[in-house]
Amino acid sequence: MSSVVQTPTASKAKTPHVGAAIFALAMGGVGIGVTEFTMMGLLKEVEQGLSISTPEAGHLISAYALGVVVGAPLLAAVGAKLPRKHLALGLMMFFTLANLTSYLAPDYGSMLVSRFAAGLPHGAFFGVAAVIAASLVSPTRRGWAISMVMAGLSVSNVIGVPAATWVGQTFGWRLLFLLVGGIGLLTLVLLWRYVPYQAPHPDASIRRELGALKRLQVWLAILIGIVGFGGFFATYTYIAHTMTLVAGIPASLLPLVVALYGLGMVAGTVVGGRLADKSVMGTLYWVLPGIAVALVVYAVAVHWPWSALVMVFVVGASGSMLIPALQTRLLDASPDAPSLASSLNHAALNVANALGAFLGGVVIAWGWGFVAPALVGAVLAVLGFGIAVASGLLERKKPLAA
Repeated sequence: MSSVVQTPTASKAKTPHVGAAIFALAMGGVGIGVTEFTMMGLLKEVEQGLSISTPEAGHLISAYALGVVVGAPLLAAVGAKLPRKHLALGLMMFFTLANLTSYLAPDYGSMLVSRFAAGLPHGAFFGVAAVIAASLVSPTRRGWAISMVMAGLSVSNVIGVPAATWVGQTFGWRLLFLLVGGIGLLTLVLLWRYVPYQAPHPDASIRRELGALKRLQVWLAILIGIVGFGGFFATYTYIAHTMTLVAGIPASLLPLVVALYGLGMVAGTVVGGRLADKSVMGTLYWVLPGIAVALVVYAVAVHWPWSALVMVFVVGASGSMLIPALQTRLLDASPDAPSLASSLNHAALNVANALGAFLGGVVIAWGWGFVAPALVGAVLAVLGFGIAVASGLLERKKPLAA
């Protein structure tokens, strides 16, 4: 942990704009969240605009997720020798241009390519942003700093996604990408102005970053994210159908449902950051069973409108509490390759997205109803808890620093 701990103190002394720097990094998360999640609410408009089927429109979301999984380790490793500020700027510029390309894409094939390209910098940006944020504060506040960066993604679900969905439905779905491009340009200005320069580690290299993949604890942390967080996406993917067909909530109130979920994510991210500062593994041990319990209660409460709305907030909060702890755990498990290790968390979460959506779809196809994905999610959370316990037991035998 020496390289991670030494940089923060120096960086903190060099800049009086710690809050502004973290805000700039979080703003990038807002843009990423808007482009990732708004597409789900505009699928019908995209289908009509490109004259494609619903499954083909769904492939545009899958292409973005695939870009995240591919780009997170690749771009983080390639950018290892760059100063972190320059890497963050380059990734955000790439992201902005890719979204503007989506605005101009004339057909389905080019849109598919542009969505894949837009996903490439997603994980790497969050990875380097988390490392920068952690370096700006004392080691005892890393969880808080990381949670503030991740809060940008959560805030996007409260404000950005509903607003972008309304704009897309009212004035044309392609305007989504212009809106995201504007957020990207604003982020570039803020990053340039407020994020301090940090010289790259003298021994930084692609080989050094890829060395993180040799550590079992890194893979276990990734697996906790994939399995434990899969339940979050198993539930979220089918939330519109569950709210309208099971809870009986009018479709016109779905923006309220999404906003409640987003508010829960914001609250969970902030609380999760505070908990991670006290104990990273302790947070994992408590939050994963908490997710399982929340999803089981959700499966029961969703049959009544008001209790369904309450549990939407609770599920959003419980799932998001996991993210800061996972991010910090990866930094602890690979202190000499922080950017790659941190970026892998977002690759893992996108695999969790695919896994949760797939398993949720399977039980629905089996005729178990729209409540079943939440129960699948509860099982995944318990499995994630088991992996966390195994990771903790292994750490007792071989500490991370060893």
